[in-house]
Amino acid sequence: MKYQSQTAFTHKQADKIGVLITNLGTPDAPTPKALKRYLKEFLWDPRVVEVPRPIWWMVLNLIILNIRPRRSAEAYSTVWTDEGSPLMVHTKAQAKAIRARCEQVYGNDVVVEFAMRYGNPSISSVLDKMLNAGVRKLVVLPLYPHYCASTTGSTFDAISHDFTQRRWIPDMRFVSHYHDNSEYIDVLAAKVKKHWEAHGKADKLILSYHGIPKRYLINGDPYHCECHKTSRLVAEKLELGRDEYMTTFQSRFGREEWLKPYTDETLKSLPGQGVKSVQIMCPGFSADCLETIEEIGEENRDYFMESGGERFEYIEALNSDPAHIDMLFNIIATNLSDWTVQSDNTLRDKLASDLGA
Repeated sequence: MKYQSQTAFTHKQADKIGVLITNLGTPDAPTPKALKRYLKEFLWDPRVVEVPRPIWWMVLNLIILNIRPRRSAEAYSTVWTDEGSPLMVHTKAQAKAIRARCEQVYGNDVVVEFAMRYGNPSISSVLDKMLNAGVRKLVVLPLYPHYCASTTGSTFDAISHDFTQRRWIPDMRFVSHYHDNSEYIDVLAAKVKKHWEAHGKADKLILSYHGIPKRYLINGDPYHCECHKTSRLVAEKLELGRDEYMTTFQSRFGREEWLKPYTDETLKSLPGQGVKSVQIMCPGFSADCLETIEEIGEENRDYFMESGGERFEYIEALNSDPAHIDMLFNIIATNLSDWTVQSDNTLRDKLASDLGA
């Protein structure tokens, strides 16, 4: 095997510390062709769909990829912006803000980039860029507050697989979750309070998380428990009674049972129980995307209103709110607290000089 080396490598190159933030990904355009390419990569990941490969290959290639891309393209077209998908826009803004904070504290010693697990910019291409820039120590922060094998685990898979092909492997720290981080809870609660100040409280606050198959929970995935812990901590911070909030799960796919209660079915049933106004937040989404803007803000809003609801309000994701950026930066800073590069660079300069390299 020939291992990948850096381009234009020199032993005199200064060491850098890298910070890589990642998110799920987005198609390159709101078109069936782009969606087919994106969905093929996403849905073929065995972390996402734990079905025997021969069976799943037939289902995916003969059925899903011939039906779903057009439907998904139509949905994406309703939220697409001049700068691309909302997820891309917000992730770029988050990376830019974190980069600025790192420059204030660490100067030029820290390189901050972002990558998508599926689609572009790919993890491999961004790692290539960072390692060629001299990154020898790397902090990876997937923007998933809650650990799940199909998101956080898959991101680790992609990064570790990339490193199996490289000659030089950096020191690495991987943030697997931050669902109960006190600053994260504070920022979520503050977001709700700010909404209340502008619009008042509703009958119920719904905290909706992306769903996963129930069997993943049974097989040991901690995601379900971490979501409920976040909800409980946010409710405590807001001083909500047990009947004033609830946790639900959205975006289910396929016919098998997923985590319950389902967000859509819940919203359809609440008006019949006397709940006429709801405010809904999606704590597991660090940035607004198709699943929050279209699925929650439009599709699920219609379910609630058509079932007799009178008031539906979606509370935006944390996106690049300054308090959110501060929280993410503090997680990064904690992981960087005992890492330095100056002494390494001084020693390398001396050795390179002695070797004439």
